[in-house]
Amino acid sequence: MRVIISGGGTGGHIFPAISIANALMQADPKIEILFVGAEGKMEMEKVPAAGYEIVGLPVAGFQRRLTFKNVTFVFKLIDSMIKARNIVRQFKPDAVVGVGGYASGPVLRVASNRKIPTIIQEQNSFPGVTNRILSKKVSKICVAYPGMERFFPASKIIITGNPIRSNLLQAISREEAAKYFGLDPNKKVVFVTGGSLGARTINQGILAGYDHLVQEGVQVIWQTGKYYYREMKDAVPENENIKLMAFVDKMEAAFALADVVVSRAGASVISEIALLGKAALFVPSPNVSEDHQTKNAMALVKEDAAEMVADKQVSAELVNKILSLVKDEKRLAQLKINVKKFAMPDAAKVIVDELFRLVNK
Repeated sequence: MRVIISGGGTGGHIFPAISIANALMQADPKIEILFVGAEGKMEMEKVPAAGYEIVGLPVAGFQRRLTFKNVTFVFKLIDSMIKARNIVRQFKPDAVVGVGGYASGPVLRVASNRKIPTIIQEQNSFPGVTNRILSKKVSKICVAYPGMERFFPASKIIITGNPIRSNLLQAISREEAAKYFGLDPNKKVVFVTGGSLGARTINQGILAGYDHLVQEGVQVIWQTGKYYYREMKDAVPENENIKLMAFVDKMEAAFALADVVVSRAGASVISEIALLGKAALFVPSPNVSEDHQTKNAMALVKEDAAEMVADKQVSAELVNKILSLVKDEKRLAQLKINVKKFAMPDAAKVIVDELFRLVNK
């Protein structure tokens, strides 16, 4: 069996894609898998690191404002469609999975036109334009939220949840995790992350309340993202309770130790938080299509399974909210119980089972 997995652009697309690939290999080690990503994006690094082959397309996103980039977008799209056609013809996949991101569109379009079984894995509660267009042609659509028939044909929808990174499920004690970061396991820990690239607003919010965090003695694992690490390191004095890092390599240790997770509201991190049962404070990014991160976060907030701070209110509210949560044991316990209701631990396996069913059919 030969499978193409296409898409990427962010960790929120890449890590579920790798999880699906791992589940495929676990089901049948003889399966041949080819990833198709976007040239210059992080999948071109992360996928080979996970042990899989990847080829890149020159495709790029369409800008919502008037810019010369939209002229080059058309040429890149045409070039990507030609390359996608060649990849599909040469690799001869039995099935294609699209996980979102620039590269998924051309490959899924070519595959569905050739009547090859195709699956969209839509992570968000509000899908992007590409997936809404593709939904009319693909075989099945695997989603993480109920009510997606507003956007997709109801007959094609399967609620599977979002696949998460398998290493996050590794058993690690609080003491072991604390030792890794050089922190005290008996004190509260806040894990702040804006994703692998970082989130300027979250970093600025922590910076604005830095002295308050230090005064309260709260321990913080602060993943700034590679773009903002030097700026933050230059801006804050060193403190034994604040672990400033560009990127956390051992995410399972950070989550194991965290009493509160402060994060953007991408679908993948929400799925991870739900499965691990963590109290979360979301800061949805306003710079995403259709404001889908706010919709993702509100799905949990409405069920009292998380708290949220609007991006524009971060400097004034973020640290105060963090400290309020950290001091409220009853509230922390309630959030942990409620967020677990959103957990779907077998997402990758369910998607793979559906893939096999489509191919065998």
